[in-house]
Amino acid sequence: MTTEPLWIGARLIEAMGARSPGPVPAAVTGASIDTRTLEPGDAFFAITGEARNGHDFVAAALDKGAALAVVDEAHAGAFPADAPLAIVPDVLRGMEQAGMARRAELSARVVAVTGSVGKTGTKEALRLVLSRQGKTHAPVASYNNHWGVPLTLTRTPRDVRYGVYEIGMNAPGEILPLAKMVRPDVAVITTIQPVHLAAFESLEGIAREKAAIFAGLKAGGTAIINADIPQTGLLRELALAAGAGRVISFGENEAADVRLLGCSLKADVSTAEANVLGQPVTYKLGSPGKHIVLNSLAVLAAAEALGADLALAALALGDLTPPSGRGARQLLHAPAGPFTLIDESYNGNPASMRAAIENLGRMPVSGRGRRIAVLGDMLELGETAPELHKGLADAVTGNGIDLVFACGPLMRSLYDALPSHRRGAYAAQASSLEPHVLDAVRAGDVVTVKGSLGTRMGPIVKAMTARFPVVQADD
Repeated sequence: MTTEPLWIGARLIEAMGARSPGPVPAAVTGASIDTRTLEPGDAFFAITGEARNGHDFVAAALDKGAALAVVDEAHAGAFPADAPLAIVPDVLRGMEQAGMARRAELSARVVAVTGSVGKTGTKEALRLVLSRQGKTHAPVASYNNHWGVPLTLTRTPRDVRYGVYEIGMNAPGEILPLAKMVRPDVAVITTIQPVHLAAFESLEGIAREKAAIFAGLKAGGTAIINADIPQTGLLRELALAAGAGRVISFGENEAADVRLLGCSLKADVSTAEANVLGQPVTYKLGSPGKHIVLNSLAVLAAAEALGADLALAALALGDLTPPSGRGARQLLHAPAGPFTLIDESYNGNPASMRAAIENLGRMPVSGRGRRIAVLGDMLELGETAPELHKGLADAVTGNGIDLVFACGPLMRSLYDALPSHRRGAYAAQASSLEPHVLDAVRAGDVVTVKGSLGTRMGPIVKAMTARFPVVQADD
């Protein structure tokens, strides 16, 4: 059986409106903007970012076997005349045009996800449940910005049954153009929370920006909104004004179309009982946490709106696992025995920070083990940042967290608000906090590491896995 290539070379060049003075590849099997992950046969897009100019890596990409390099007119003369180039006025715009051309070719049912919290986890849950029912394409990571969305569209095979796309933002005006590229059949807003407050004056402003996703809906498409937040009415109004043919709400609210009737939250799994548009559904989730349970309602709503089998979707959620940096767990060997590391280092905001602390509070400890939170600053919160950090103290004490190790000027507000017996150590930077954490952990502990990506909590996780070996299944 012959597999169709991702792109016919001439079709990709046509889609971008490019010129190609050199050889045109018969087939392009992938798309890349990073030579470190580029595979032979890929098209390499020489994107210019804040730190690097992709044109500096074109030669390396071609040496690694790229079928085509997409470059701009300003740099085209720097490469051999016989190089396989697609020359465009602007590389990012060329990739956008390729992505939109691919979207126009798809017969797939498409869902797009945004929200202040839970985008990537919900995207991964949708990937899981839909892939059990047909070929599904979704971004490999949090590719939700101005280059990630068009790259993911460009990478989408023409024969998929379902497409899942994540759309994010840091400032006003970013969601609308991405939503119009994706043109979803179903658009999900997980929730509205105080995130990116430095760029928005209010939660209403955040809600309006998130609701721009509805402007990208195909005619008569479905909007899925959170029923448990003050902005529910506004989101419904904006969805209908944008032309949504159907609005489905989810949550614990009695008026929710997809309503959580009850759940059991355990350290490793959760079980949920829900009414999904009149259908009773009981299911298990392999990823723990109340926030995961609530977002699973949006997943089931989306599956139903896409025409997928609801029972199979609910069954698949039992195999859900936390994404890397968002709750992934490892059992590591301390000198006297194992301890558990929970990696939440990818991002941090008030809602997700509280959820991580609550999950840590449910984790069992053994022997002299303790529940330890290693927390870094939550960024982009504006003037309210110190108070929002200090306000986490009740979550720490209420969930029985034994020790907090904190880093960053904002997290100092939390550290100072805690009683002395809950203070592990404080440092201005994560790199300075790292040795204190490594020296403190012992057998039986459960350690959660969390903070905004910019606080660089990830290296603390790497340092722990480097010092303490992973416990193997047969140990």
